[in-house]
Amino acid sequence: MSTASTAPSPQAVTLREMRWWDIEPVLGLEAELFPEDAWSAGMFWSELAHARGPAATRRYLVAEEPGGALVGYGGLAAAGGTGDIQTIGVLPGHRGTGLGSRLLSALLRAATDFECGEVLLEVRVDNAPAQRLYERFGFVPVGLRRGYYQPAGVDALVMRLADPATYAAHPGTLPETPLPHTHQGSNWHG
Repeated sequence: MSTASTAPSPQAVTLREMRWWDIEPVLGLEAELFPEDAWSAGMFWSELAHARGPAATRRYLVAEEPGGALVGYGGLAAAGGTGDIQTIGVLPGHRGTGLGSRLLSALLRAATDFECGEVLLEVRVDNAPAQRLYERFGFVPVGLRRGYYQPAGVDALVMRLADPATYAAHPGTLPETPLPHTHQGSNWHG
């Protein structure tokens, strides 16, 4: 019996702007991917309120299969020339396909659009695969936030990318590493 993945080819999954009607499906992904510290609907509503119009400071994306099912998402906040990767989540069946890299590349392009000179993120200290992905994009560790991910009390490694335009210009050229957990956690940076 074959154990081949049933996930569509990476090119079949499209990235698009997250809209209000995506909140419920994304909440389902949140519950599956981050059961201990899943975001609430209110958190997503708040973020999307800042994602459109001339004063937009957020960019949220969803990854959608041809049939309309969402299989990943990511978000970036921008303020004062600094971008902050708020969240990236990819369903297990789509890890290793390049989708995490595509989402991160798109968020770095958004940071460039927002004229961010640097991008920060937090990642669980016990999530080595995500840390390797970020390192391939040029992120370097700059600090530690003790007990950041609640309720488990797991520390967060703070990482920084000094020039997002360098990696935003080359989407899809980096190899993929599974992203088991890159979520911001319950301490919201709204």
